[in-house]
Amino acid sequence: MSIRKRLDISAYLVIGPENCTQPVEEIVAAAVGEGFTCVQIRSKISSAREMISLLEKSARAIKNSGKRDSVALLVDDRLDVVLAAREAGIKVDGVHVGQSDIPVEVCRKFLGEDSIVGLSANTKEIILSADVSQIDYFGVGALHATPTKADAEKVLSFEEISELVKVSPRPIVVGGGVKLKDIPALRATGVQGFFVVSAVASADNPRLAARELVNAWKK
Repeated sequence: MSIRKRLDISAYLVIGPENCTQPVEEIVAAAVGEGFTCVQIRSKISSAREMISLLEKSARAIKNSGKRDSVALLVDDRLDVVLAAREAGIKVDGVHVGQSDIPVEVCRKFLGEDSIVGLSANTKEIILSADVSQIDYFGVGALHATPTKADAEKVLSFEEISELVKVSPRPIVVGGGVKLKDIPALRATGVQGFFVVSAVASADNPRLAARELVNAWKK
């Protein structure tokens, strides 16, 4: 079974070197070891080759954790990086794109049916008009204003998120400034998962932060 068919977005880490207190691969290993189910490499400062290196190290960390077949490794925006990494023999499972990035049908064409394609969306109109035959989940946010996503169009309330869940034909993962205290209310909206950047990547103790978030979600 392909990882696309068993995709789990319940605990989703978005990470890049500009957000980290430790090397990216060490934080990936800690988060996956504590139950994170999806990892997205996102960097606005890294070159393509630097991102390929990050993917290689992160893929190895996931494999060494024994989660190679269950934890998805994705790339934000850079379809070219996914293809180049795969050409180098690195296991990269897909891509996440925004509304102004490469169209999802192009991602699907080049990545194939076994790959994961995620799409950012934060309004009913976008969710209802999206070609959901091409995507696996929606990334929604921001929950709070956050410096790691300065281009987020708006902040969403828990009530607005609940409404998006009701109309969405695909699973939803929510992020943007998510903190431990937000998890119970976020879970109550019916979303399939949360994503974090700073809450784990910038934590003094990323492993402990990851463990607390996963445990709060499971409760």
